Amino acid sequence: MSIVEGSARADGIVRTSDPRPDAKWARHARFAAWRFVLQRGSAAVLGLCVVVHLAGIVYAVRHGLTSEAIVARMHASAIWPSFYAVFVVVVAVHAPLGLRAICDEWLGWRGRGIDAVLALFACVLLAGGLYAVASLAG
Repeated sequence: MSIVEGSARADGIVRTSDPRPDAKWARHARFAAWRFVLQRGSAAVLGLCVVVHLAGIVYAVRHGLTSEAIVARMHASAIWPSFYAVFVVVVAVHAPLGLRAICDEWLGWRGRGIDAVLALFACVLLAGGLYAVASLAG
């Protein structure tokens, strides 16, 4: 709707004849805020996880660890499987939210359909990642 179709009040707010209740817009804004917080929060944790993961790779390469030695360390400690489980959960949150933003802003895909597809994508990432962690953790 354009401004011409509405009526301006003294406080500058334009009211239209749009029958949508304000509660719907408030809920939409609340979900958008939560998506923003989850995207940025997961990015922060993901950044830390990537640094730790790369440091582990550098350590393994410099000390000549074989894949068998790395898997043995995964079996010997609960810390590494826990770390990678957190890594997987953060990726499963972060990636679909980023793809949702891309679908919305670049492709114009909006609505429950794309949300359902991305929720399914998040479940696939989560299930596949946790399966891999469980396989390596023994």
